[in-house]
Amino acid sequence: MKEVQQILTDLKRRIFKPVYFLSGEEAYYIDLVSNYIENNILDEGEREFNQTVLYGKDVDMLSIVSQAKQFPMMSDYQVVIVKEAQNLKELNKSAGGDDESDEKPSAKSANNPLASYLQNPQPTTVLVFCYKYKSLDKRSAVYKSLQKNGVLLETKKLYDNQLPDWITTFVQDKNYKISPKASFLLAEYLGNDLSKIVNEIEKLVINIPAGAEITAELVQDNIGMSKEFNVFELQDALAKKDILKANRIINYFASNEKEHPAVMTLSSLYNYFNKILLYHFAPDKSKFAVASVLGVNPFFVEGYAKAAQNYGTAKLKSIFSYLKEYDLKTKGVDNSGVDNGELLKELIFKILH
Repeated sequence: MKEVQQILTDLKRRIFKPVYFLSGEEAYYIDLVSNYIENNILDEGEREFNQTVLYGKDVDMLSIVSQAKQFPMMSDYQVVIVKEAQNLKELNKSAGGDDESDEKPSAKSANNPLASYLQNPQPTTVLVFCYKYKSLDKRSAVYKSLQKNGVLLETKKLYDNQLPDWITTFVQDKNYKISPKASFLLAEYLGNDLSKIVNEIEKLVINIPAGAEITAELVQDNIGMSKEFNVFELQDALAKKDILKANRIINYFASNEKEHPAVMTLSSLYNYFNKILLYHFAPDKSKFAVASVLGVNPFFVEGYAKAAQNYGTAKLKSIFSYLKEYDLKTKGVDNSGVDNGELLKELIFKILH
């Protein structure tokens, strides 16, 4: 996120704001900023007296503000970090009354310690809130005051189709390379939990020299993914209408549902066939133009072109109908007790025939 990079750039230049409110669905960016502040603003000797870590479930806002108003001891700054701030009752109250009005924040913050503090924050305090998986009500006095006198970060989860490019950029920033297939496998296997993805990448690069490439084989060997039985290989088998290979893979999925839950397989298949449909309707079939329309690395375009030869628009219409039908069946709709593994086998049969 550009906003995160700007915050980190300012912090590295020692340009500090009095309050950082880090919120939203993507916890990775919240941890990235708060960990930098926790580990870098003060040196080791200063932290003992000037750095305080609080937890939202254990404190109230008055206590936090009281701590923030204190002066540092033998240091230019004190740092106060409130982790799990989503548990603070004062922040979880729904906006109402004065907070919904158009009055200036100073006119409606008397009963809100944080909103009041934000009108005149202590310049020698860096106060950080880690408000994970939620966002502040935009009508609240706190939100409006933060926009003027603090840093308000709102993070969002990446869409699945954004993950491979994010992984590639992250790896390049660490001075390594990664193959398109390896990025795809990491995204498919780990989902859009960026913290989990980063943790696995950091494990992978331990085993290779600086500047080397993370390959699909390295991913498969080190994160517990089968080389033969994964979503990428299933898609490849379906694209080629390789009935034997597709059945072997889906049988493996059915026998290992914990590692390959039906909901994830169905989601991946929907995204895959949707890209084939987009390929059919792409006005420009050149590699880079199609890659842009599909939101994939150009490396994969040839595979979608071949799949489109085997799945015309009429067949794709039927496939989307099957996917919807079997998604409902895995959720118990019109299902007389057939388990998810058998449902996936039926689905693959219908897709291939």
